[in-house]
Amino acid sequence: MPTRFRLEDSALAAALRRIEQAVRRSGGRTWLVGGCVRDLILGRQPRDLDIEVVGIPPGQVHALLETDFSIQFVGKSFEIFKIQGLPIDISLPSRLVDDQTSVPGLLRQSDPDMPIDEALARRDFTINALAWDPDTKEIRDPFNGQADLDARVLRHVSHRFIEDPLRVLRGMHLAARFELTVAPETITLCQALSQDGLPSERLWEEWKKFILLSRTPSFGLHFLDQCGWLRFYPELAALQGCPQDPRWHPEGDVWIHTLHCLDWYAKERTDNETDNLIVGLAVLCHDLGKPAATRAEDGHITSRGHESEGTGLTKDFLERLTSQQDVMDEVLPLVECHLRPRALFDLQASDSAVRRLAKQVKRIDRLVRVARADHAGRPPKEFDGFPAGDWLLTRAKALAVDRQMPLPIVMGRHLLELGVHPGPEMGRLLDDCYEAQLDGEFTTLEEGLTYAKSKRSALR
Repeated sequence: MPTRFRLEDSALAAALRRIEQAVRRSGGRTWLVGGCVRDLILGRQPRDLDIEVVGIPPGQVHALLETDFSIQFVGKSFEIFKIQGLPIDISLPSRLVDDQTSVPGLLRQSDPDMPIDEALARRDFTINALAWDPDTKEIRDPFNGQADLDARVLRHVSHRFIEDPLRVLRGMHLAARFELTVAPETITLCQALSQDGLPSERLWEEWKKFILLSRTPSFGLHFLDQCGWLRFYPELAALQGCPQDPRWHPEGDVWIHTLHCLDWYAKERTDNETDNLIVGLAVLCHDLGKPAATRAEDGHITSRGHESEGTGLTKDFLERLTSQQDVMDEVLPLVECHLRPRALFDLQASDSAVRRLAKQVKRIDRLVRVARADHAGRPPKEFDGFPAGDWLLTRAKALAVDRQMPLPIVMGRHLLELGVHPGPEMGRLLDDCYEAQLDGEFTTLEEGLTYAKSKRSALR
């Protein structure tokens, strides 16, 4: 087991060194804790640092940090300090106490003298209950997290796990991120928990991590199923047992298909997190409409119209997780149009059809990624590289609409110069010009203005 780790991010390494030295001079001790230690053990570079300082009261920690950093507090007792501009959180050990002199109920109070092993006992999973002293190089692993990492097992630390049911969703993304099998006793504990009452913002953060960080998403959704937590996501639960025609889907039901699609998506993630989030959510939701649309016809199973059926269900699913309208505006068209790349390819559709698709989905490059995952998620059916996607991307790039919807050439200011006054006439004329542009009737402003003049004359 390594006893010396190296942070490749020079800014993080320098900040950690300053914090550790200042704490040590004041008689305290600095521990890296949690996921960053886990990642270093695995030979991966952590995205952020969680630091636990022991032996110094909060006020003194505050004063030490203010010397070198701009900081902000989190928590009523100032147990957590965030370093502004760097992904570093600094905390002090704390415990729950019954404060009868203040608001009734359980409050958290810092305990600088708490042993680090006791502080680690508050953590969720054994693979996160790890600490490393950057000064002495000592590793603390009181719950055998390193052994669980080696065995690829996700196991809760203690019965205190139940204090925060969100840890079930954290388990979902950790299982998927590190391809872990969840210990039976942890599954049993999770089955008794509920996400009822958890703020949607917290749920959203865990689902985002699942979409963005999972190496094999099927591990996480399998765990969610084992825990019985699909009951909180009825749109996903309905996919189980929904049949598909084995000629096109030999892999099984829609649930199994969705897991395969997500695993394929995860293999082809890019370095753009926004794109990955939108595409990943669309892949997760692309077939939510199949349970409502699936029929048996002439000995075959069909799901005509499942794309449009799925948009409302996708909206319901996302609205329970986030209020970010921009996310829904980007995801829903991808769900509704995920079969269009193949349909346009089969028809060898016109430039006008490609432009109109770009107008509807905004990002054809994202749509092709969703459709490609859908096409690939059918093992043992051989993946043919999805030529329909390559064809559509080539056409869209030639028309400069692969990464944006067609921008109107003729604008309101141009019509004003032609003497058209703001109002219904201008609105109708702008719509006519845009439709003509999509149909390829003009490609330049000069041609567009000529079209607008002729259209205006015809309307008079």
